[in-house]
Amino acid sequence: MGKPPVVVVSEPIHEAGVRLLTEHCQVVTASDASPAALLPLLPEASGLLVRLAEVSAELLAAAPQLRVIARHGVGVDNIDVAAATRRGIPVVYTPEANAVSVAEHVLALMTALAKRIVEYDAATRRGAFAVRDSLRAVDLEGKVLGVVGLGRVGTAVSRKAKAAFNMRVMGYDPFLDFSEIRSRGAEPVSDLPSLLREADVVTLHVPLTPQTRRLIGKGELAAMKPTAMLVNTSRGAVIDEAALAQALHQGRLAGAALDVFEREPPDPGNPLFSAPNLVVTPHSAALTAECAARMAVQAAQGIMDVLAGRRPAAVANPEVFST
Repeated sequence: MGKPPVVVVSEPIHEAGVRLLTEHCQVVTASDASPAALLPLLPEASGLLVRLAEVSAELLAAAPQLRVIARHGVGVDNIDVAAATRRGIPVVYTPEANAVSVAEHVLALMTALAKRIVEYDAATRRGAFAVRDSLRAVDLEGKVLGVVGLGRVGTAVSRKAKAAFNMRVMGYDPFLDFSEIRSRGAEPVSDLPSLLREADVVTLHVPLTPQTRRLIGKGELAAMKPTAMLVNTSRGAVIDEAALAQALHQGRLAGAALDVFEREPPDPGNPLFSAPNLVVTPHSAALTAECAARMAVQAAQGIMDVLAGRRPAAVANPEVFST
């Protein structure tokens, strides 16, 4: 019997994924996700599983035996997919794992903003009980939700918002025709400015690409109602953080909730953190116990499939299988 293939794991993952890998592989977990920690482990690696670790072309060059890269998550913007493709290395990921968890988180953030949960919690703890009479909280019932991106998460958010709050849902997705957007629970909108002008809550569900970087900037924020709220659980750089901070500080937007930041971890001195009615979480929308297990198992299964000569269920660069 030959030596089992080595799979390097950049950051800790749920034990269910580790168990699956260890059935047929030698699993080596890095001490941290830095290139310095990963580089010494890669020369013997057949597989690499990453969460937030950056996988650059330079990193790949240190892994001559690498046959597969797995992303524990939905996006692959932390991986140089082009460099992997040039090497014929499949990049697998877990697009089915997190939709429910992230959609629930979006509804929680919307509710926290509308009901001023964070602000009221802090006031109650410091004895300012009279905050209850401020009438700052609003209802979500019947409000207009604008969903930008109707993929798995955006679709789940649309359906849950309708069911939970009887919201009117508008959807903008330039990659889907209007009939498909309707089938995913939203009224189609032909352009982003139209959605921004009408929505009471805007939620972003787009990948980070050159086209979506700073998709929401000063002009887009100015187009929103001053009573509107913005939620982002996609990627931090989709929003111009400086413009958002300014809009919140100047009262040109009622509130924002962010699970993601352009730089992670964010700088504690980020002007956003002193803005009114801002709710933040640490890129944790998908990190429920159930979702962590699903992502770990699906990422591990993708590695196992490639190493066994099978085509994985979800691959970011399918062209590697056509050569």
